[in-house]
Amino acid sequence: MPRQHGEDSHEAQASYLTPGARAAAAGTRYAGISAIFVGILLISNVVAVKPIAFGAMTFGELALPLVFDGGVFLFPLAYILGDVIAEVYGLKASRRAIFTAFGLALLASVTILVVQISPPAAGWENQEAFAAVLGFVPRIVAASLLAFLVGQLLNAWVLDRMRQRTSGRFLRTRLIVSTLVGQLADTLIFCTVAFAGIITGIDFVMYVVLGYVVKVLAEVVLLPVTTRVIAAVRRAEQRSVAQAA
Repeated sequence: MPRQHGEDSHEAQASYLTPGARAAAAGTRYAGISAIFVGILLISNVVAVKPIAFGAMTFGELALPLVFDGGVFLFPLAYILGDVIAEVYGLKASRRAIFTAFGLALLASVTILVVQISPPAAGWENQEAFAAVLGFVPRIVAASLLAFLVGQLLNAWVLDRMRQRTSGRFLRTRLIVSTLVGQLADTLIFCTVAFAGIITGIDFVMYVVLGYVVKVLAEVVLLPVTTRVIAAVRRAEQRSVAQAA
């Protein structure tokens, strides 16, 4: 039976996507990965204010304390996702995600400051606890934001530059080298700006060294996962491009 003109028109309207909807659908993977990337940064910034001690390593009479900040549990994942974005979507897209994360982290810090200095409601007795645990600490905020920005931009730049030099080969080597550079800058900046003078002597040295080693080792251990995610996302994007052609 011939289709009615009204039915054809109705179906065409139902299947039509606005330019914005098409762009959103085409960029869902990048948007999703970037959102997780930003979320991990924000969570890490909240928990990084607490130094954590896991005992000490003993070498004869020498005891080296195992001191980390709370961000050590989650922050390495930000570098893994940063690698995925830089490798699949390129340096420009990577910078866009990094600056977005930086801007939202700054907004979160300013919001916490505004809440902290706002007068508490009558009967609420946790103002000092709020300020002590979650409160705006300029030194910590500056350290976290500066370390993230420099470390991530260096990580993305090194990965992209090495990809150009190697014509896209040696992915694992490029991931490790970019992590070594990015995490070194990140760890040195954060530890120095945030805790130099507060954590002193051998405790500070171990804090810097262990923070760097643990973060690098975390990405090395997760390297097989990172390469598989990169390959999967790249294949998915290639299929999307082929289907759209």
